[in-house]
Amino acid sequence: MNVRVDVTGLGVMAPHGADAQAMFEALMRGESAVRPVFPELPKPAAAATVAFDETRWFTKLQLAGVDRVSQLAVAAADLAMRDAGLSDGGNGTHVDPERIGIYAGCGMGGATALESAYRSGGRVPPLTIPAFMPNAPASHIALRQRVQGPVLTYSVACASSAIAIAEAAKAIQRGEIDVAIAGGSEALVVPGVVLAWQAMQTLATFQPGEAASAVRPFAADRSGFALGEGAAFIVLESAERARARGARSYATLAGWGMSCDATHLTKPDATGQARAIRAALKQAGLQPRDVGYCNAHGTATRIGDVVERDALASVWGEDEAFGDLRVSSTKALHGHLLGAAGALEAVVTVLALHHRALPPNANCATVEPACGGLNLVREAGANAPGLEAAISNSFAFGGTNSVLVFTRQ
Repeated sequence: MNVRVDVTGLGVMAPHGADAQAMFEALMRGESAVRPVFPELPKPAAAATVAFDETRWFTKLQLAGVDRVSQLAVAAADLAMRDAGLSDGGNGTHVDPERIGIYAGCGMGGATALESAYRSGGRVPPLTIPAFMPNAPASHIALRQRVQGPVLTYSVACASSAIAIAEAAKAIQRGEIDVAIAGGSEALVVPGVVLAWQAMQTLATFQPGEAASAVRPFAADRSGFALGEGAAFIVLESAERARARGARSYATLAGWGMSCDATHLTKPDATGQARAIRAALKQAGLQPRDVGYCNAHGTATRIGDVVERDALASVWGEDEAFGDLRVSSTKALHGHLLGAAGALEAVVTVLALHHRALPPNANCATVEPACGGLNLVREAGANAPGLEAAISNSFAFGGTNSVLVFTRQ
């Protein structure tokens, strides 16, 4: 279908704040939001959390039974709609509520509600179930925005919100809806969840005072990721509709690709990842050499980073074209938002294109030898004056891979 899908609104509630542009500027400076958490735990833990004032978005009465994961989602989606100029319905921007869809990714739902229930001593809050169900964030956005079209939740681990964005774009192209609010939310920084991830030995280790630099994607001394929390949503609509109402378009969502490794539940596979990348490029009508930047999944795990490098190399080839692709993982600075990671990193990728500037791959003093050939963005404040296309990778436990391709207007 020859329907161009544009990004007309951005909204974040992120570890670097509630302003998408300010967040991007902080990332460009290489500022880390990763801090120590839960000193009472047996092993040191770090995470990137959100300084969130829920009273800006909810009354005390409204907060009953609304987990933090939904609170963050409501705020980020509202900011995205405001940024798109669609929040008040004035000046010809009204959208039939039946023609708006919500496509949300959420990996694990309301962890705060569940943890509180477990620690309640038997006095479990009666709204615990609706608070922690994974589709609660999308439902609360629908209530706030009065959306009467499709309201869908995708729970596909770390690929959840990237898949949600792709599915939203499909609905725009098919003419099922006029406007999509697409993205994801995650709020898992509670002691029980941190302990579970520590048990998997996937979280970064660090010495006292070094939490901010604990996550080192593609580095020889990497040891894992830090959890992050937050929400990010984008507004999608056809380029024709955006142009007709005089909307600003940040970028075009030109292609997307999905695949499954079908090899292992937690161990990634380069062949499967490469299939998703190729599918996304094919749909966008691009060759690898046309893409100047990759916001990598880059979790800083021992296996994952090398597998992603091999996937990129298999698509670009071990030649000059591969060397021209600039790569960075911003998880080093904002943590791993799991189900919301794809959406937050999509926002970062869109802004990288919009400003033609590349956020750094922070904390990587010495590159892992097995990641040789990657042209990592090592410096802060890197400009990319010729940047025309970029990809964002999201690779999940369960073997699902999702890749989004964005292009400039």
